[in-house]
Amino acid sequence: MPRTTNAPASRKRRSRILDRAKGFRGSRSKLIRMASEAVDRAMWMSTAHRKLKKRNYRNLWIVRISAACRAHDISYSRLTEGLTKANVRLNRKMLSEIAIHDADGFKTIIETAKAGLQ
Repeated sequence: MPRTTNAPASRKRRSRILDRAKGFRGSRSKLIRMASEAVDRAMWMSTAHRKLKKRNYRNLWIVRISAACRAHDISYSRLTEGLTKANVRLNRKMLSEIAIHDADGFKTIIETAKAGLQ
């Protein structure tokens, strides 16, 4: 009986890994074993970094809101407390966009928060 090697499937699997490793430096894009390890690590890191990206954006929004708050003599934590008590439900992303692009609108939001604190 002739020997079978499943060559088409093996070649397809290897080429799929090497395609994913395009752009990696040196052996990591040429040799199947090193490329496989590099691709596995890259896939794991991409998952972890998607979560980090969300965290970094949230920090950026908070910094922007805080800077805008300081210009109006209120802290970020007092602003969020005032907005909660005034039952204003705006997320951090929208607050930061308002702070950047609509100074008058942000001033109104701060006045609402100050009124909610009293």
